[in-house]
This record gives sequence, structure tokens and C-alpha cells, in this order.
Amino acid sequence: MFNEEEEEMSQGGERKSREDRGDGVGVRREKTETDIVKSQVYTASRDTLFQKKITRTSTHALSLDWVFGMNPALPAFSLQDHDQLVVLYAGAHVGIIYNHTSNSQHILQGHSSSISCMCVSEDRRWIATADQGSESTVMIWDSYSSSGYSTFWSGIGNGYVSRNITLQHKHLTYILIWDWTNDIEKPLWFIELGPKHGFQDYIIFNPNDSTQLLSNSESHVLLYSTAQGHLQYFVLKVKKLYNAAPSSGFDTTAFPQPSPGCSHIVNVAGGSFSQSVFHWKEPQVLTATAAGSIVVWQLMEDLAANQSPIKYKVQVISLQKHPITVLAVTDRCIVTGDTQGHINFYDERFKLLTWYREFNLDAIVSISFSKECTEGYLEDCTLKAKPLIIRNFVVSTASSTVVHVNAQKGISQTLIREDCEPLHAVVCHPKRPAVVMGNQRGILKVWDYNRKLTICSRTFEAEKQIQCVTFDPQGLYLAVGFGSGAVHILNPKTLQSHPEECFQYTKDGIHHITFSSDSKYLATADAGKAVTVFHLQTSKGSLPCWKYLGRHRSHYKPIKDLLFGVHLDSTQPRLLSLGMDRRLVEYDLEKSTVNQLLILSSERVEQSAVPMCMTWYPPLTEEQFLLIASDQYKMKLLNSTTKMCRKTLLGPTYGAPIKKIAVLPFSKDCETNSYYMAFITEDKVGLQILPLDGNPYKSNALICHPSGVSAFTCSYDGRFVFTAGGSDCTVLSWEISFNALEASATLGGKDMAPFYTLLEGGKDGRFYREMEDFFYYCQIRHQGIDSMEKRQVSTKIPLTDVPNLMRALAYFPTEQEIEDMQNEVKFSKYAETGKYVTDIDLEEFIRLYVNHRPAFGISSDELSQAFHVLGDCDNTGRPVLQRHKLLELLQVRGEPMTEDEVAECFTTLLGLSKEKEGESSEQDIYKSDNGDSEYSLASAIPDEISMETFTGHILGFPSSAQQGATSSSHSEQRTVVSTPGAELC
Repeated sequence: MFNEEEEEMSQGGERKSREDRGDGVGVRREKTETDIVKSQVYTASRDTLFQKKITRTSTHALSLDWVFGMNPALPAFSLQDHDQLVVLYAGAHVGIIYNHTSNSQHILQGHSSSISCMCVSEDRRWIATADQGSESTVMIWDSYSSSGYSTFWSGIGNGYVSRNITLQHKHLTYILIWDWTNDIEKPLWFIELGPKHGFQDYIIFNPNDSTQLLSNSESHVLLYSTAQGHLQYFVLKVKKLYNAAPSSGFDTTAFPQPSPGCSHIVNVAGGSFSQSVFHWKEPQVLTATAAGSIVVWQLMEDLAANQSPIKYKVQVISLQKHPITVLAVTDRCIVTGDTQGHINFYDERFKLLTWYREFNLDAIVSISFSKECTEGYLEDCTLKAKPLIIRNFVVSTASSTVVHVNAQKGISQTLIREDCEPLHAVVCHPKRPAVVMGNQRGILKVWDYNRKLTICSRTFEAEKQIQCVTFDPQGLYLAVGFGSGAVHILNPKTLQSHPEECFQYTKDGIHHITFSSDSKYLATADAGKAVTVFHLQTSKGSLPCWKYLGRHRSHYKPIKDLLFGVHLDSTQPRLLSLGMDRRLVEYDLEKSTVNQLLILSSERVEQSAVPMCMTWYPPLTEEQFLLIASDQYKMKLLNSTTKMCRKTLLGPTYGAPIKKIAVLPFSKDCETNSYYMAFITEDKVGLQILPLDGNPYKSNALICHPSGVSAFTCSYDGRFVFTAGGSDCTVLSWEISFNALEASATLGGKDMAPFYTLLEGGKDGRFYREMEDFFYYCQIRHQGIDSMEKRQVSTKIPLTDVPNLMRALAYFPTEQEIEDMQNEVKFSKYAETGKYVTDIDLEEFIRLYVNHRPAFGISSDELSQAFHVLGDCDNTGRPVLQRHKLLELLQVRGEPMTEDEVAECFTTLLGLSKEKEGESSEQDIYKSDNGDSEYSLASAIPDEISMETFTGHILGFPSSAQQGATSSSHSEQRTVVSTPGAELC
């Protein structure tokens, strides 16, 4: 919340430096403005922001172009009301300055978490937004230029959560006050409130005295003062209530006064507190309640007197029947908004002056008055019909509706009408600039993203929860999947459907839906782990009609993706599904008959990773590839016919694995003449330059929906990406700049430079020198270590030495991973030359290493989880593995090891010398502790193996005490990876 003294900043001029006061908490403040931004702020006027738009070259690969939807829990503010209607509201993690007159948006983008509260200065020049993330942030914006002016980071708590600004940390609330116009690093004052006062969700400055603040929770009203040079607060309590009729006025001297030590709190007229304000003239605090009444707190003394507790009188005035949700003060009027959408104006004695009840609104969330006065006046509803001047105002409601009200004419104009429901379905038209969005209330809307207007919409009455939508490649059909399991095939122009083309063959929600390239097949995947196929039947003399073909429960874990393709050297469609069970299933569409969907093949494509999504790789090579992304930040290229893994690549690593991918349409107009891929993670949207090679600088991503992105789609011309935020009820439109993406990739370096940065220490580091030494040693070893002949200098090593070299570098691949690596190199040039590759040089090996090794190593949490799954708890509750069970698991589960291999591994790990082990047989691993062999494995391995025993005694990891202060979470993960025997996990 701003106070009036700080608002003088908007008039320009020099800022006076103040002494950094207070021993505040560790709050760090950073300035985000550059010299250019400062210049924009000081030279901007109210008309600067909406001048004629000038096309500029984008410096970001993805730029936020438009926000569909808003956060209905936050207020909307009137910024301009004279020549054009301009309002401010929030959606997801951005603020939106919306000009209804020109139908344009300016987006305040800077938060990494969802915006939880916002406010504006009295002159509407300055905007403050705050979020509720792990690193709670307050940002100050200039509404004239939409530039960020200041940023405050707080090391306290989980974020700012009141509708104005305060700070929440678990069960505590912090009140912090900054002098944002000066360069100070700490707040001027802060105070900590205990949980007994409730969650303070509303705070406001006294417009007549900047040393006073007011906040309230549902049960408590707190009054703050800085008059004594420090921040202190007083609790306004109620001992006894006297209801007064508002029409007759009230006598403040007749208020009952509670005793100073009273701590008894009573329920105020049957309702909780909603909002509080200061009276514009009297020393009073007004608090609205959910019972439709107003609590008036009459302050009997000056807060500067520093008396605690303060003296005050209290009265409760019943105004209406419905709960009051908004309380405001403007132009000597008290204004209320309630759950019925009614807005009432009262004078200082709570006599009703006028009302607005004919707009058919739902519960009022906020009322924001214009800073410009209107011409003319009204007559109030009293018998004297006195002149009444009311400014125009903007109202926001709980259903994401924003209405502008012309107070003099009593006319409302809807500025924004969004559907406040979770939104998981979004798809672009394949040939036109239109995007379709469907939400959980069954509302389907088609939006023209060039003209920024709704084309048509439909509300499904029988079906709710739209889960997914898709167009056929020609744009002739629009298919909709519902949470009830229903599937509707619509006319894209009218959004209507024929009753015979509304199907329901399951009660499980539809999660994936897609058309074949020839528009003759439609397939769905549901929560029941089944795939259903529909076929377009055509016959002479009748219109084409969609019919049910068959259904098959082909996975035993949820299906992650569903994809149509075309058979090699054929035009026949093919259908594949990918599940969390790590299986890639292909269906035999040609031989399938009604009620019998046949499976052509089912292949396991991962060992431990979980596949997340798939798409067809563009024609960049002679082979046709299927691209699969996994939860271990890897991407695999599979031969489309044999399903053989032909390449493994490091994918984008932006905090969470890729959830969905899509290759952007190839554009001949693009200056780069390349293919690109769009992707989403848990909360980010990104772009990737193709072909894939593991270069981390060829991708770019940024936060799109902090609470989670549920779906995305690409425009038909590859210019836009649209992301759906699910629970935040918004869809964001992102404009793509391929030139900016290419420029960013160029900054990472050419050739091998980007890959050297993925090695610890880079090319000049110790790890790279060790890699060189091992590589040269492999060359010597291949020719013979004891050979006295002249050495044949070569730049390559045999492909057969790659597994040993990987192990020497502390990456222990499984047998399947070794086979994948060798096939990747062996067949790398086969499609072009018809010959196998049998050796590899150092640069090729480095690429192979950084792409195949684990992206973040193996953490101790993963080891702990393995023991919880495989082991049993001992009497202390600690998970342990029995020795015989561990040996059995190694020889039975996963890639089974032979007894010789188990014995060899444990002998090496435990440091048992072969001289001492002698000629002991492989059966020694099963000898008891009192067996014949003194150095048997049975005697070296404890009967019960805990995680600490396994990591310390067997694998040889340093203990936490040994690591001491020199270890970090990053180095610990590195240690796990670089220890021989990690392959056993």
C-alpha cells in the first residue's frame, strides 16, 4: 500500500537521501532500473504507454504477447477514465494494464511466482505487485511507461498474501514498511505478529496520517503507528455490542467503552470481519462484516501519546442483510459491495444516498474509483434530494468480470468477462489464426489471436470438465474430450455436433486426443489406461460419418502420450501410445475391426527412466526417427521401424523434466532456415533448436505458469505458442523470435565449446585433463602396454573401449546403455555411407559422455528411496536389507549378474586381495560367518545392510562428518556418481 508522501515521487524532482533506519530483518533490495528505464520513467506521461505501437526487434526468444483470463481473487483498478478506459488486474504471475478503448495490453512481467496481492498509488502513477513464492518479491512499476522501477526481495516466509501487501510465514505474519523512493537495503520498520491475531489479509494506510496503518483478519482488527519512531500495533477488541439503525444516525459520545485490560472477543453480529478503512474526517476506524454490518471504532486519544492499550469506543451498525465484501471511502461517502453484486453509497452518518443494483453482478471483489471527477451531479435519495457527486468506478467480481460504471448515467459497460475455471485444453487451428480453449465448466471458446476477440463459444450443459481438444490437419473437425469419458466431434465454425457423433465408451476421463494425418482416424487415451479409436466412414450418396472402431487397454500404467504417424514408404496411418510403464505400443489399424482394436507391437523403451512424451523428429537425416523425452532429462531418437535407440541426448534442464513437446511448423520465410521445437516443463515454456546434439545453449525457457502449466499448442505459422495454466485459469500467448534464439545459442560458442562447459572445470579443469589421460591410455592399451614396437599415433580409440573409459570417468552404464552407446556410434553414418563406425575420437567421446551420463548424478535421496522399497525396517524403524536378499536381487532383478560377476564386484569394492582370497570358489559368497574361508565375502558383508553400511562400508562413500564444511549438496551428488559401484544401485 502506498502513502501520500511517497506518491509525491510521481511529480519528478530530486530524491532526498534518508538515513537507513531500523534493525530490520535480512531483507535485500535491488534496483532493476537501468539508465534507459530511468529515462523512460522521468519522461513518461499518462499518454506515453498507449501511443501508436512501434514495431521493435525482439531481444527474447519468447515474449509474452497476451494474457487470456485473470485472477478473480485480486482487485481490478481504474487507471484512466477520461479519454480512454484503462484498468489494471493480475493473471498468473503478471500484471496486466488493459486499454479497453484500443483493445491492447501492456504486461508487467517480472515475478517468478503467482501474484498474490497488488495496489496502486492515489494518483494511479505507481503500481505495486507482490508474489507468494519461496523468495517473496515486491515490485514497483511505473504505469505511464510499464517499466519496473524497484524490486524488493524478502528472506522471510512464503510470500505476500494479503490483497494489499503484508507478508505471511507459516503461522506468522510480518508487517514491513519500505521507503521505496530511496536507495536503502532494509525496510524502515517491520513487526512480527503471532497466530493469535489471525491471518491479516487486508492492510491500508491512513490517507490523512501516513504514520498510521490498519489491517484486519476475519477475527481481529489491528491499528499500527510509527509516530514514536518505531512500528507498534494495537488490537481493537469488542467487549459489548450495541446495534444502531443507520437511518437515525448515532452519537459517538454514547459509545460503550471497553475496559483497558479486556481480552474477551465476541462474534460481531454473527459475521467475521472483511475489510477496514479510516474515516476521512473523524478519528474512526470502520470495519465491515460478513453479517452485513459496520463496526465503528472511535479512537479516544492520539496514537502519538504512546499509551498502550489505547482507549476507544465501539458501535455496530446494521446496514443490510447480505455479507459485505468490499468497504471503501471516497468523496465523503462510505461505499459497500456485497455478495449479491449490490453497491451502496452512505454518508458519514450511514444514511443511504444512492445504490447500483441493476447490473446483474455476482459477489463484489473490489471497487476502484476514477481519479478524474465527472461533470454534473446526482441527487441523493433523501427527501431533500441534495446534490451528490460520484466519480466513475470499476467493479470486479468473483466470476472474473470487470465492469466500468458511469456513475452519473447509471450505465455499466463490461470491460472483461472471463470464465474463472481451471483450464486444461487448448489447441490452435491448423490453417487460421484462431485458438480454442476449454475449461472445467464445459465452456469452449474460439479466439482470434490476431484481432484479439472471441469468434464463437459454446457451453456444454450435459458434459463438464473439458480435458483436451484437437483439430484434424485440415481444420474440418474439432474433437473434444471430457472428464466424464465422452468424446464430441464438432463443426469448428459453429461448435455444434451431430448426436450420432457424440460418443461415450468409458467413464474414465479423456486425457489425450488426436487425429491421423489423413483425417480418417481419431484416437483417444483415457485415465483407464486404454486407447479408443474412431473411424470416418464414407459411402456414396451420404455424408461422411464417424463410427466407433475399437478399444484396447494396452498399458498397465497411465498413458503419457498418443501419436499418429505414417508408415515408411506408405500413406497408411499408424498409431502409437506411450505409457509410464515404459512401453511403446503400436496398433494395427489396417487389420482392426469393430470392437477389436489389435496391437501390432509393444516395446520397452526405457530401463529406469519414465517416458514423458513423444513426437516425430523432422526430416533432418536419412532415417525416420521417433523422439521420446524422459523424466531423467534425456531425449532418445528411436528408429521408426525397428524401435532401436539410435541416439541419446541431454535435454533441456530447467528445474523439471519436459512434459510435452511439439516440432514447430517449418517456415520458408524464417531467416535461419532451421527446424525448431517447443516444449513445456512443470512451470516453464521453452524453445529448442534442431537438430538435437546436447548443446545446452541451443534451448531457452522461461516461467509461464508458476502454479503449473497443463497444456500448450503452436500456431499454424509457427509465430506463437499458447500455454494453459490449469488452476490459474489463464492462457498465455507467447510470440516467438527465432533470431533471438539463434543469437543466444551463438553466445554459447561454436563447435566443442558448449560441451566443454558441461565438464567440471571446463576445458582447463582437472577433469578434462584426466579424461585426456584416460583416452591416451586406451590408445596405448589397445596397442599393448608391454609392446616395444614403435607406437602408432592415432586420434581415435576402438569402440569396444568406450564402456571401460566411461567407467574410469565414474559413469557406470548398464548393459543396455552400453549397447545404446555402441549402436549410436556404430550406425551414425550407416544411412549415408552404408558402413559401420568402429572407432571414436576424443571430441566425439566427450559428446557421448555428456549426453549419456546422468544429468544430475545419483542423489542420496534416491538411495534412501531404494532401501525403503527393497528393504524391511529394523526395530529402530531404519530400512535394512538382508545380505542374502541383496545378493539375490543382484542376480535376479534388472540386468541379472552372474555369481562370478557379483563376487568380482564385491571383491573389488571391499578391497579383498586375490592372494588372500586364493582359489575360493564362487560359492563362497553364500558361506556363513563361521565358514571355512577367512576371507569369504560372507564374512566381509554384514547380515543386515543399512543405507549407511552400503554407502560407507561397501561403496566407500565419505561420511557426512568426514565431508564436513567443505561439502555441499552439489558435491555430494557428484561423489555418488564418481564412486565405483554406483552401478549396483
